[in-house]
Amino acid sequence: MDRLDNTIRPYAWGSTTAIPHLLGVEPSGEPQAELWMGAHPGAPSRTARGTLADVIDAGPEVELGAGTVAKFGPHLPFLLKILAAGAPLSLQVHPDLEQAKEGYADEERRGVPADAPHRNYKDANHKPELVCALTEFDGLCGFRAPNRAADLLEALGVDSLKPYIEVLRTRPEEAALREVLTALLTADREEMAATVTEAAAACARLGGDHAPYAGIARHYPGDPGVLAAMLLNHFRLKPGEAVFLGAGIPHAYLDGLGVEIMANSDNVLRCGLTPKHVDVPELLRIVRFEAGDPGILSPEAGPDGEEVYDTPVDEFRLSRYVLSEGTDDVDLTLGTPQIVLCTTGSVRAGEQQLTPGQSVFVPADEKAGASGTGTLFRATVVA
Repeated sequence: MDRLDNTIRPYAWGSTTAIPHLLGVEPSGEPQAELWMGAHPGAPSRTARGTLADVIDAGPEVELGAGTVAKFGPHLPFLLKILAAGAPLSLQVHPDLEQAKEGYADEERRGVPADAPHRNYKDANHKPELVCALTEFDGLCGFRAPNRAADLLEALGVDSLKPYIEVLRTRPEEAALREVLTALLTADREEMAATVTEAAAACARLGGDHAPYAGIARHYPGDPGVLAAMLLNHFRLKPGEAVFLGAGIPHAYLDGLGVEIMANSDNVLRCGLTPKHVDVPELLRIVRFEAGDPGILSPEAGPDGEEVYDTPVDEFRLSRYVLSEGTDDVDLTLGTPQIVLCTTGSVRAGEQQLTPGQSVFVPADEKAGASGTGTLFRATVVA
């Protein structure tokens, strides 16, 4: 079992206080957006044996288990994070596995540099993800029904939005959502900025269901992504609730602290709320233009007090234990690799004492137990 020394990523949207508060340290004044736990080459966790990537490379079947290697290859299939949003992230979608393979092969064939700002596919993998709230957590996920989106826009009283409202009310669902999103992302930026400014002022005046979009507009004034965001469902998670984000589903996180787990991929196509490249044709190929509920998840009770967040993917499985004083030790032994993360209290995992924000890597078949008072999240795979 290896204690992990993890990298904090200082993205501009990160909270300046949430991660330091969790870790019990003084804020630096700089944004601290994500704490990465895993073997991703961008920021692999460090152990006493070297980086976690090096440890796994030296003995993949020992560290990951034969079943995991046979199913996913000799690499850790997931990346675990603590995510702290102090400002909205970019509106984005992720490709499915086939789309990722095709897109990556195409950009490799065309010689698009790996670090080019217009590169869409950094790897050939998909990126399903799950976020579980540690505090109240706000975000956007999936399209509203077109009539509901039309109601939200119509209430603003902005004349220049009337053509979009008409499309949303009269066209079939897929066609309506596709046509309006395409129009928003391809419109003249200067003309659209005036519409966004007027819409943002109306959102601030109306409040209620419009309030989240006024907040987005304060961070991204004049960005057409503000209007694109109004096509999406707003959700608010209570601590312990989660939401799963599959391929092609437009989404953005707005505010809050959470545990996030995803397949080990960097593939992101952006729809707005960003100064980065937006490849509209490729985006429109990937987005699923269908309305749907965000599907808020509560953990399902399993054996020995384990609470499992059920998802339709095998690259990761997230669960938690809420431990109390005097309860029996929990057996963490599995035939698959694990990262165990403490988020509250003081918990002993194997020989390691963990406090909030601290984590360990548990190799496959390693005998390990947990005890103490606090909350542990367990990340593993379905092999």
